Amino acid sequence: MDQGNTAFLLIMAALVLLMTPGLAFFYGGLVKAKSVISMMMMSFGAIGLIGVLWVLYGYAIAFPGAEGLVAPWSIDWSAIGLTSLLETPEGAAYPPLAFVAFQATFAIITVALISGAIADRAKFGAWMVFAAIWATIVYFPVASWVFNFGVEDGSFTYGGWTTFGMQEAFGVGVIDFAGGTAVHINAGAAALALALVLGKRVGFSKGAHVPHNPPFVLLGAGLLWFGWFGFNSGSELAADGTAALAWVNTLAAPAAALLAWLLVEKIKDGKPTSVGAASGAVAGLVAITPACASLTPGWAIVLGLVAGAVCALAIDLKFKFGFDDSLDVVGIHLVGGLIGTLYLGFFANGTGLIYSGDPTQLLVQAIAAFSVLIYSFVLAFIIGTLIQKTMGFRVTNEDEIAGVDTVVHGEDAYKLETV
Repeated sequence: MDQGNTAFLLIMAALVLLMTPGLAFFYGGLVKAKSVISMMMMSFGAIGLIGVLWVLYGYAIAFPGAEGLVAPWSIDWSAIGLTSLLETPEGAAYPPLAFVAFQATFAIITVALISGAIADRAKFGAWMVFAAIWATIVYFPVASWVFNFGVEDGSFTYGGWTTFGMQEAFGVGVIDFAGGTAVHINAGAAALALALVLGKRVGFSKGAHVPHNPPFVLLGAGLLWFGWFGFNSGSELAADGTAALAWVNTLAAPAAALLAWLLVEKIKDGKPTSVGAASGAVAGLVAITPACASLTPGWAIVLGLVAGAVCALAIDLKFKFGFDDSLDVVGIHLVGGLIGTLYLGFFANGTGLIYSGDPTQLLVQAIAAFSVLIYSFVLAFIIGTLIQKTMGFRVTNEDEIAGVDTVVHGEDAYKLETV
């Protein structure tokens, strides 16, 4: 066992886990003061719930082994509860549980991302029910499509269909190094579905809902960026040159996206904002996630500029089309994930269109991106609708106006005392 790689992987997993509390601050600062506890609790609820489900059966669905990979959805029953993974095989670079830990943090952050679309108006219990069902029938299988890198069986390699299935069909597999499809497009599509199911907030209009605490937003963005180095570099599963390239690109792309977002804000609204800087950095981080190991740093900067500018414009789509994506999960994660995934079809080292003259890489990127989008959106819409029709997903308008924190959690984020 390589103790260096083991330590690397466990540290990267801890960094990725920190992203979810970072997301709680990022989202918490963006909502109304009367909803900040509710918003942050949905992230912390995801940590507790998905952490348990991943150990019980999530890993067994996402990484089912050779016999399960012929089917689109299956379970490795021997991995239920992880008892079969306690021993490290001879010659393994790291213990199986180190990989289990790393992938668990991806499942947690993906579910937590969705919650930003339903801020200010969702019941916590209904959110937890949704999170459990969606993780089970959407995230865990999609993680298998994308992150299950395959096992050898004689002369044939089994693996997730977006990688090995595409390789067999088109000669090249999908490039998604750290989860542009499985994490960001997946969460963004589900967020759009829930925004439609729950409907608009009271008084929804452009400029009606402003962030109550921009310093929280900046703190959250900083924690997210810090953890994202683990997200992207750690996906190499080894401390090597590819991890170093991913690290540099995880610096370059969001830095460029931050600048591009601020420039768009200055042109559109006359003032660059702190929330814009934070949002731009996150948009760049989203876009570079699938591409961080497959671009030169120069092309990573170009990707960041494109993502920052396009996502800054995309967040206004909700006003144009009339859906209330409270914290712009669609405009940043869905749009940014699509940009990063499709960008590889043009600029991926070796196989991108500008290098090979062959559009096949772009084709397989598009197939994977829109397959995940449709699968996640449809199932999230069905799950959300069933919850809304049964136990109720949205609080009443009166409770929304009174404040979700007090009504749902019996707490206030800020106590104003007079002497």
